[in-house]
Amino acid sequence: MFQTLRARVALILFAMLASSFFLYRNYMRAGADGKPAGQMVTLGLDLQGGSHYALELDQAGQKLTQAQRDDAIERALTVVRMRVDEMGVAEPLVQKSGKDRIIVELAGLKEGNSAKEVLQKTAFLEFQIVRPLTDLQSALPRIDQAIARAFPASGKGAAAATPANPVGGILQTAPRADSAGRDSAGRDSAGDSTAVAANTTTPAGTAAAGANAAPLSSKVQPGPFGSLAIRKEDEPEVARWLAHPDVQRLLPRGSEMLWSVPETEENPEYRTLWFVENRPIMTGEHLEDAQAQSDQFGRPVVAFELSRRAGRTFEKETGKHINEQMAIVLDNRVFTAPAIRSQIGSRGQIEMGTSKLEDASKLALVLRAGALPAPLKVVEERSVGPSLGRDSIQNGKTAGIIGVVIVVGLMLLFYKLSGALAVTALAVYVLFVLGSLAALDAVLTFPGIAGLILSIGMAVDANVLVYERIREELDAGRNVKAAVSEGFRHALSAIVDSNLTTLITAAILYYFGTGPVRGFAVTLALGIIASMFTAIFVTRTLFLAYLQRRPAAQSLSI
Repeated sequence: MFQTLRARVALILFAMLASSFFLYRNYMRAGADGKPAGQMVTLGLDLQGGSHYALELDQAGQKLTQAQRDDAIERALTVVRMRVDEMGVAEPLVQKSGKDRIIVELAGLKEGNSAKEVLQKTAFLEFQIVRPLTDLQSALPRIDQAIARAFPASGKGAAAATPANPVGGILQTAPRADSAGRDSAGRDSAGDSTAVAANTTTPAGTAAAGANAAPLSSKVQPGPFGSLAIRKEDEPEVARWLAHPDVQRLLPRGSEMLWSVPETEENPEYRTLWFVENRPIMTGEHLEDAQAQSDQFGRPVVAFELSRRAGRTFEKETGKHINEQMAIVLDNRVFTAPAIRSQIGSRGQIEMGTSKLEDASKLALVLRAGALPAPLKVVEERSVGPSLGRDSIQNGKTAGIIGVVIVVGLMLLFYKLSGALAVTALAVYVLFVLGSLAALDAVLTFPGIAGLILSIGMAVDANVLVYERIREELDAGRNVKAAVSEGFRHALSAIVDSNLTTLITAAILYYFGTGPVRGFAVTLALGIIASMFTAIFVTRTLFLAYLQRRPAAQSLSI
């Protein structure tokens, strides 16, 4: 397919453009302050500073079996991931280490003590009834006025944003869920975020005036029963408004507004806000078990079991709210809101509709996570200052520059013009590696820089194998074109074997390693793949282009 020189050059240019695109995308990606992040590759904890925590279950005074500990760690992992996502840290690392430890790395986080408290906090699961939006309708004008008074600048910059609906008509009665858990439009009762994008077009002046007079109303759109949809970029501002005491006092008695878990959103451009009763009908401490299963029709369900005492209360409460929705809330975030189809006692099940069994397993894990048998404790804590990160970056740059200069000098000294072709391929190789890191959103750590420098040496090593073979073919009396062809062909097996064994080593390091070790393994593996491509494909393409211009060449500068 890539036998012709034009096709080979086209492939190389495409790969270079793709790498450049991903690097530019990362560079322009919005940071915490809304400005471009300015990082082509995401820097890890050791390069930009931050906090490292190792968490374990606090089993003081308790005796858990190994099976109970394994399940508890999985539950805790779910809770910790949700909490870390709430912190807004870019590219956090949350993973299990060994059998009973969780590693958390928060790059760039400055408030280490508050993060420690959040991570150790006991998970809290609640079941809360979702209230209809009509209950919020009368309070909304007063809430808008309170926001306008407390946040005078809340309407600025809103002229370009058209309200979802004309002011005063935002909260219409949303369709109720039927017994199958779907609304009258056939949408899933847990939320259809694809339907919330429809806007009512209004003149820019009207939009600006409406946004100033009704800041909250201009940013929300009605979703399915009991939920509102807010654009992702508006979530921080709306959350700040709703947390204000004056706004809290104006909410209908016995109600509160809760955000959904971002990972459960069908449309990532929107965030769902649920209007629920603030009094839970049950908490996670009464949940004894929850497991993902399949019903008689093969559809996924989550079967749960409550204590006998809680079952009686749950049966009474669910009997009052049949055909309404019940929000499953973990750490004040709504994970899902299934419809109550019938009165539920000590045993019940949540039907998952068209979801997969994996989704049911995740929900079951969330339910169990709300009743951890033991709290988490921090057994190791490390902080890395940004100055140390800057030193690591500078040391990495220095080491990289020295290594590249030595490699380039030796290649030009030993192989002359052919060495210059290898150096050109080496520049393409570096672009490919960095572009791959950007495309995968991989985190670059200081050991990762070491892996990158090591892979540069391996890229040159492949060229050395090829060039030495070409020299042998020239000494045997072959012409230049035949010597180049035979050199690449015979060196191929040695290059593949050596790089494949190193690639296997990188895979083992990634599988068993954590944090910086994984960063080293990722950059090493990407470097190996890129070096094979540049050594076998790019360098040969450069040779073909050179020989095409000099078809009668009798010698080669090698």
